[in-house]
Amino acid sequence: MSTVRIGVIGAGNMGADHVNTLHRHVSGAVVTMVADIDVERAATVTDAVPGARATDDPYALIGDPEVDAVVIASHDTTHADLTVAAVRAGKAVLCEKPLAPTSAECVRVVREERQTGRRLISLGFMRRFDPAYTELRDAIADGVCGAPLLLHCVSRGVSSAPGATDELSITGSAVHEFDTVPWLLDSRIDEVSWHAARSTSTVTGLRDPQLMLLRTADGALTTVEVFLNAGYGYDVRCEVVGERGTLALTHPARVVTDSARARSLGHPADWRPRFADAYRLELQAWADAVASGTPSPLATADDGLVASAVAEAVITSMKDGGRSVAVQVPEV
Repeated sequence: MSTVRIGVIGAGNMGADHVNTLHRHVSGAVVTMVADIDVERAATVTDAVPGARATDDPYALIGDPEVDAVVIASHDTTHADLTVAAVRAGKAVLCEKPLAPTSAECVRVVREERQTGRRLISLGFMRRFDPAYTELRDAIADGVCGAPLLLHCVSRGVSSAPGATDELSITGSAVHEFDTVPWLLDSRIDEVSWHAARSTSTVTGLRDPQLMLLRTADGALTTVEVFLNAGYGYDVRCEVVGERGTLALTHPARVVTDSARARSLGHPADWRPRFADAYRLELQAWADAVASGTPSPLATADDGLVASAVAEAVITSMKDGGRSVAVQVPEV
C-alpha cells in the first residue's frame, strides 16, 4: 500500500487530536496540511508534525496536490460545504459528525456523492470501532441474552460548551446514539419523543439533562439521557435488557484508588481518553481503505442522513410538548 497524505480541517480539540493520532498511531498515513480559521492555531498543531503545513483556507487544503484525503473536524456548520468540495475534488473524506446540521443539507451531500458513482464519504461515528461497543454488538447478535427489549443509553459530560442550546444537546451529543442504537440492534429508529426535567442551576438557557425515547422497528424501546453539565466527569453508559438477561458496558477506568479509607475510580475529563482506541482504530481502518482503494468500513453519508432525520424528529418533539414523532428520512 502507498502512504496516504492527509489534510485535516479544524485545529480545535477534535482536529488536533486527529492529527496527533494520525501522526503517532496510524500506519501508512502522513499529515501534510492542517487548516483552521486561526492560522496560528493550525501552525501550533503542525509544529509537532515534521513537514506539515498550516493554512487558514480549507478549500486550498482540499485542492492541494499533496493532500490525497481529507479529515473534516471544523465547526458543524461547515461540514456540508467542505464535504461537497472534497467530493468534487475526487478525494476521500472523513467528516466528523454530524454530516450536516439539517437533513436537507445531508441530502445535498449524499446527492453529490452519488453523482460520482464512488463511495468517497465516511462519517466519524467512532463508537462503531470502540472495543466495548463492538463486543456488546456481537453479544446481541449472538443472542446471549435473547432478543433485546430495552436499551438504556447515557451520555454525560463535565460542562457544556459556551453557547450550548437545547438543540445542540441533540445534534452534537445525542446524535451518537441515533447511529449507535440502530447499529447495535440492526433495526431502524421509527419513532421518538423528547422530555426534560427541571434544568440544572449551574447553567442558564439550556434544558439539561434531557431524556429521549426511541422506538426501533424491532419493537425495542431505548432511553437516551444526555447531561452536558453532570460535573463529575465524562461518562458514557449502555445497558441492553433482553428476554433472558442483560448486557452492559463496564466502567473503562484501569486504575482503582484506595486512599483515606475509601475506594474510588476516576472519570476522564472529556471524550478523548474514553474513546482513544475507537478513534485510532477508526482512522487506521479509513486510511487502509483509502490506500487500498477498497470501500471504507466506516459509517456512510447515508447513515449520516438517517441520524440527522432522527435528530430533527427529536427536535420537533421538543418543540411540541414531547409528543411522539415518526422519523421521516428524506428521499435522495
